[in-house]
Amino acid sequence: MSTQAEANGHTTTDELEAFVYDDAIVRKFMLATLIWGFVAMLVGLIIALQLGAPELNLPPWLTFGRLRPLHTNAAIFAFGGNAIFTAVYYSTQRLCKCRMFSDRLSNLHFWGWQGIIASAAITLPLGFTQAKEYAELEWPIDIAIAVVWVGFFGVNFFGTLMRRRERHMYVALWFYIATIITVALLHVFNSLSAPVFGLKSYPVYAGVQDAFMQWWYGHNAVAFFLTTPFLGLMYYFLPKATNRPVFSYKLSIIHFWSLVFIYIWAGPHHLHYTALPAWASTLGMLFSLMLWMPSWGGMINGLLTLRGAWNKVAVDPVLKFFVVGITFYGMSTFEGPMLSIKSVNSLAHYTDWIIAHVHSGTLGWNGFMTFGMVYWLAPRLFQTKLWSTKLATAHFWIGTSGILLYVLSIYTAGITQGLMWRAFDATGALKYPDFVETTIALMPMYWIRALGGTLYLTGVVLLGVNIYKTWRNRPEKYDEPVHYAPALTRKYEDPAPPPTVYTANVEFARKGELFLHGGWHRRWERLPLRFTIWVLIVVAAASLFEAIPTFLIKSNVPTIASVEPYTPLELAGRDVYIAEGCYNCHSQMVRPMRAETERYGEYSKPGEFVYDHPFQWGSRRIGPDLHRVGGKYSHDWHVRHLEDPRQLIENSIMPAYPHLLTENINFEAIQRRVNVMAMLGVPYGDALENAPEMARAQASQIARELEEQGGYLDLDDKKIIALVAYLQRLGADINKPIDEDAATGAAP
Repeated sequence: MSTQAEANGHTTTDELEAFVYDDAIVRKFMLATLIWGFVAMLVGLIIALQLGAPELNLPPWLTFGRLRPLHTNAAIFAFGGNAIFTAVYYSTQRLCKCRMFSDRLSNLHFWGWQGIIASAAITLPLGFTQAKEYAELEWPIDIAIAVVWVGFFGVNFFGTLMRRRERHMYVALWFYIATIITVALLHVFNSLSAPVFGLKSYPVYAGVQDAFMQWWYGHNAVAFFLTTPFLGLMYYFLPKATNRPVFSYKLSIIHFWSLVFIYIWAGPHHLHYTALPAWASTLGMLFSLMLWMPSWGGMINGLLTLRGAWNKVAVDPVLKFFVVGITFYGMSTFEGPMLSIKSVNSLAHYTDWIIAHVHSGTLGWNGFMTFGMVYWLAPRLFQTKLWSTKLATAHFWIGTSGILLYVLSIYTAGITQGLMWRAFDATGALKYPDFVETTIALMPMYWIRALGGTLYLTGVVLLGVNIYKTWRNRPEKYDEPVHYAPALTRKYEDPAPPPTVYTANVEFARKGELFLHGGWHRRWERLPLRFTIWVLIVVAAASLFEAIPTFLIKSNVPTIASVEPYTPLELAGRDVYIAEGCYNCHSQMVRPMRAETERYGEYSKPGEFVYDHPFQWGSRRIGPDLHRVGGKYSHDWHVRHLEDPRQLIENSIMPAYPHLLTENINFEAIQRRVNVMAMLGVPYGDALENAPEMARAQASQIARELEEQGGYLDLDDKKIIALVAYLQRLGADINKPIDEDAATGAAP
């Protein structure tokens, strides 16, 4: 007669294996979550204040353009990343009934990830950036990310699945699998680049293709770094906190697979009305609309898990954080598909509306789920009572107030921006032709946003105090209870479902029952390799269906005969533009809308960006679009504007860049830049032999013209000259006369 252990797929012997969970690694990641959370929110508050008071910009290293990527990377990968690892390392051990595969890999993962974050904190303010949203870190750090994520974290996680003592993989593990596989895929392919020297590289993609790859990565970084692992967190910690099972197992299956399949298609909706082919952005919009249903399936599954436990929400701060976090998830995943609709996107894109949307998800969903998890974990990890439930409750109300002030003010700012940009007066002229008029209108909202950020940061400080006091009350030595469970057998057969279908064909009935009752999925849940392969197939197939036409069908990027590569000096100036983070505030994409063509000039064509490594279309307009700025102003205007924008525009909130008038151009390094660009397919001629001499000649010419225009002297070897050369080139190629017979095709 078989034993109960045998029935559960364990060994038939009575021997049990002893094991101890590794909670030390969980404590480390939780501590890192708190530290980096404080840093991320503090830097966010600083850049919020810089928008209201531009004098708080401290060039060259502490300007908005350099700090904003630091804030986003700290919030996503430092705060969010360490929260993910806290959840994964704690829950995976319990769900698999075994210690992590390797303590050494656990610690290599922890210290490797903190090293990556520290590297980002150093390099981004110094101006080393790839200028791609959420993927700014330069190539050596990208390699380190791949090693730590795949070699340490991935191997450790999947090794744990292989040695687990619980045959069934619980739903949280599904989301962890999808996270690890997809983030690795996204990171590797979006980060392909050619090193130039030191911490400088150029992406292998250019223009339209680079934009496509970036938002395939960017949107799915939100999907598979800020969504799927936090859903895994929700599926584990919410039932634990409520002492209730998940509302619906079948809904979790539908939720998981539809989310994984649909999410990967949605990225191009970030590029509506740009030079990306319309079919791609339309496809992204359609899948984004479908995404609403599985997203809300997860929200419903979470909130209905609270059935019968709502009375606990009134007294338990952990559940308060979870409920509001899941609610913000539902709000964000409704708003996201709505923003993908082209008519809505035409108003919202490039405005603060998108900033409000992102922060409602990050602060509300990711932040509050993390805070709830930390408050639940602290007493268990430190083996003592939480120091103050009242302080945790105060954190909840202060943090909620901060989120509401933040998002409501910035939603207002975004809608105000969009409406002012597209407003015409009774004569058919732009009602607000000067961009700065919009800036002035938004200042009250910016200060309210700063107040909201201050409250949210205050809540993080209260959390830190509470956890520190709890840690102080820990026992002298942690108790490490020994757990026992039998090892799994190699062979296992699914139990037959109860017979509810009456037919002569017993085998057909059994298969039908397995399908109807989810037995097919129950089988996958005990086969981690097969489960992982199916996740990889789903994600890779969807990605390839979108990417292949974009790269292989030439009509997606019609060429323009008059478009030429940047000169060596302009290329160096473009790198100055990127290093200063100008892409954080300025777009280089005039959309085919009357309000934009009236304000900025001819709309942007795909063929104008074929030599842009990386693309610089931007995702936000704190300042005006720059794609047609070439030739619009004199050299003197640009230098004075960069030296101190308020010399020319009284209410400008742009940082000043006086250091560019004193820092020298490294002319000899320009040759290497040109050579790498040529390796990537940019057709350079004489510049392959004498790029430094060509750059010096153009710099001397611009310096002479500048002296004639405004009296600036001795700037011919300064970075400001290179940046002016680049700005004067932007969007000017399509106005050049061309030989019609030489044209290879023109953009429509």
